[in-house]
Amino acid sequence: MPLIETDRPSGTVLLHAGPTAYALRVDTGAGTVRTLHWGGPLTLADAVAAYEPDAEGNSFHSPLDGTEELAVDGQVRFAPPALDVRYADGTGAVEPVVEGYDVQEDADGAELTVGLRDAGRPLAWRLHYRVRRESPVVERWTELRHTGAQGGRPLTLVRHAAAQWNLPVLPEYRASAVHGRWVGEFQLRRTPLAVGETTWGSRRGHTGHQGNPWVTLDGGDAGEESGEVWSIILATSGSWRTTAVRSAVGRCSVLTGSGHEGVELALAPGESWTTPVSAGQYGTGGFGGASRAWHAYVRAHVLPAADELRPVLYNSWEATAFDVSHDNQRGLADLAARIGAELFVVDDGWFGARDSDRAGLGDWTARPGAFPDGLRPLADHVHGLGMRFGLWVEPEMVNPDSALYRTRPEWVLHLPDRTPHTLRNQLVLDFSRPEVADWALEWLVRTVDAFDVDFLKWDFNRSFTEAGTTGGRVDGRRVFVEHALGAQRVLDRLRAARPALRIEACAGGGGRVDLASLARTDQAWTSDNTDAVDRLAIQHGFSQVYPAQVMGAWVTDSPNPHTRRSVPLPFRFHSAMAGALGIGGDLTRWSADELDEAAAFVARYKAVRETVQHGAQYRLGAPGDATHAVQYVAADGGESVVLQWRAGPASGVPAPRLRLRGLDPQAVYHVDDDSGTLPAGTVRTGAALAAHGLAAELPAGDHASRMLTVYREV
Repeated sequence: MPLIETDRPSGTVLLHAGPTAYALRVDTGAGTVRTLHWGGPLTLADAVAAYEPDAEGNSFHSPLDGTEELAVDGQVRFAPPALDVRYADGTGAVEPVVEGYDVQEDADGAELTVGLRDAGRPLAWRLHYRVRRESPVVERWTELRHTGAQGGRPLTLVRHAAAQWNLPVLPEYRASAVHGRWVGEFQLRRTPLAVGETTWGSRRGHTGHQGNPWVTLDGGDAGEESGEVWSIILATSGSWRTTAVRSAVGRCSVLTGSGHEGVELALAPGESWTTPVSAGQYGTGGFGGASRAWHAYVRAHVLPAADELRPVLYNSWEATAFDVSHDNQRGLADLAARIGAELFVVDDGWFGARDSDRAGLGDWTARPGAFPDGLRPLADHVHGLGMRFGLWVEPEMVNPDSALYRTRPEWVLHLPDRTPHTLRNQLVLDFSRPEVADWALEWLVRTVDAFDVDFLKWDFNRSFTEAGTTGGRVDGRRVFVEHALGAQRVLDRLRAARPALRIEACAGGGGRVDLASLARTDQAWTSDNTDAVDRLAIQHGFSQVYPAQVMGAWVTDSPNPHTRRSVPLPFRFHSAMAGALGIGGDLTRWSADELDEAAAFVARYKAVRETVQHGAQYRLGAPGDATHAVQYVAADGGESVVLQWRAGPASGVPAPRLRLRGLDPQAVYHVDDDSGTLPAGTVRTGAALAAHGLAAELPAGDHASRMLTVYREV
């Protein structure tokens, strides 16, 4: 069966997305493209029959509202438009004409393109849809073009959503999204959706710590492993806006696109704009099923090196901060190798005049006082220990106290008649300018080659202020989306030039975690908060969309440098082993016994790393529950790993049993418990582990934890 089926007489198009279906009606007579179905599987005949003629309305209502694939402002429409235009004469009403549609299919999937234009104005747009085999995800984006003659006046895209997603009518709607702040990202909230407009977004020029460009909707009755859910993501790294519109007549739509309010895009005749991709999926497996589908999609269609295991890294920041030198980094590298690290990363402070955050950004040469012979001797030593060598960089930023700024002050985002504000004593370089992007690529390649660098931690430590373009442009704020596009082009060119290089996305922690960034990097630094207890909630929210293999998680010192909370070493390791494990503590202060214990945990993690990083993830409870655990099941079902925590003292109340998921009910499994609370030699069937589960008691004491390894009997 083809992935996309069509019925030309009715204009019905049916997209098969794995076990789900998405259907729309292309009406050339009415000039509309409307949603018929987004949900479970349908036949083409079912999709044709799904069309229902509009009931007779009234002068205060439009039957088009909440039903179109990309609503415009014009004709009889009253809902918020996904496409809002301002023409040269100041008007914005659009009268769509459907020009037709085309379907192309290849080995990987199929693509639908629907062409439209304005009946009397120089604007055309194309709606793109792509489905892939075995995936429930539908990818959508829009291409807009000024069709006027050369020399004509520009038009302005006031709102330029990638897609409008229309849900079936439900009695109620509930929205799930993450909120937060710096050192407190990815806090999951599920709230009833009010009638009206609910907007999430970033006005900061990057994805943001305060939210993330996805939303999941359900009828208020979905659970972790059951219930219908609709989930939508925007693949963007700049400012963004997602609006859920719930009408008084019961319809619900989601409009999502790059740029916040006021970020307008001018198109001259012949120019075009292609939106980011918005991806959506429907499923009946609850929030957990949606997460596993997103994880599979990210691995199969987003990450550049998804099959690789992420290395156990050591990062020097919390040990030395800006007091970086060849000798102290060499000593830390020796200790990192002793505990089993595979990658050693020198963080901030290795370059220019960088002995604090007040100077040096932009001057990307080794700091002579710290590395008199450059970084190559340290890199050679690290490689000699059997580890890869990594460096922290922040290419998009500059200190005013730097040679670069003194030479090129015009390269920063600024408005000449406004007072610039430094944040963290730095300004933002304008990566929408080709000369700035070329400069960055040149020194990045030079640095990677000169110091034999295997890994870059690419940071971004402030949001935009006084950002824009002067000179009479009507779209001076477009840099809020175009800067990120420029940075992405640098990453693309860098990876093409040095294919073996691996990159971690960082923005003061989780300030730029999104599908556009992950398409060009290998993992993300989840948060600057390394407190093992706080990380449980952060990682819980992160896992709603993003897989464990991209979730950077460190074991650091106790008391924690951010929160001053004291947590035992096993809990710190068990918390960080839920993702891509790293160590960030000052190993020179760890005792010999602690180093030996750390080495044992690292070895344990490596033994199960493939299951954690590439397996199917099941969330068993949530942070704060009496039983909070995360389970990973290997692709072949032969191994499962469970990490369980109690953040605080024992309550004295028996905890619910730990019921496992995703196992073969007929198979026999052996269970190993690294805490010793389960009897040695525990054996259960998969059916028993799911129905009856395991005792959830953890070791005595505050902040208790354990790792269970479940093996299928051969």
